[in-house]
Amino acid sequence: MKWKSAGRLATPPKLVLALVFVLGACGSEQAAPPPAKTVEAAPSDLPPDLPVVGEELRIVALGDSLFTGYGLEPGQSYPARLEAALRARGINARITNAGVSGDTTGGGAGRLDFTLNSLQKPPALVIISLGGNDMLRGLSPDQTRKNLDEMLGKLKARGIPVVLLGMLAAPNLGADYRGAFDPIYPALAKKHGATLVPFFLQPLIGKPKLIQADRIHPTLDGIDLMVGSTVDAVAGALPKTAKSAAPPTRP
Repeated sequence: MKWKSAGRLATPPKLVLALVFVLGACGSEQAAPPPAKTVEAAPSDLPPDLPVVGEELRIVALGDSLFTGYGLEPGQSYPARLEAALRARGINARITNAGVSGDTTGGGAGRLDFTLNSLQKPPALVIISLGGNDMLRGLSPDQTRKNLDEMLGKLKARGIPVVLLGMLAAPNLGADYRGAFDPIYPALAKKHGATLVPFFLQPLIGKPKLIQADRIHPTLDGIDLMVGSTVDAVAGALPKTAKSAAPPTRP
């Protein structure tokens, strides 16, 4: 997500802080348990990457600046790191990063057909991460729902499976807004048979060191944590014929 860009009206300050509020307040009703102590494995103790086998699987990642790698180096975006994680499991995945900073669900719906039609063949999977900018701009949840419903409906009609990365509304937008916005993702995932990740940013809750200086976008370590929490869902959403071509995943 990106809230200020050349030629665009800046988002009101209260909304600029909304995502920070989400990251800081989602667990505020009760104290979070202390993180468990872990012992990092030495490089020689880590399991080796599995050999990549099977037909190449094209995945399209349709999203906003959480996909573009805002503030990071080339190759450090969520789609790039997710592709590497899938290939380390032996899955011959290639991800097309169709992220656009500042994009809304309306923008995603408007460019979905063009994105799909520009490919030589239909993708094996589409990952959608849109709606955060809708929320931060205070756009109508009804419109957000309509746009996501349209995208999921088109993909379902084309027989393309979807992983929907959910978003939650910031508490300072009020109970009414949250009550209308938060159910959008689970309801539409159920309606269209999409794989749902309830809250894409959940791994960053209570971990300010994983957020960049803008207090909004994840660092590379944050991206890797988000990849680790979603790679199972993405691998599991790939077509069965594709998964059967890959060797068993390591424990």
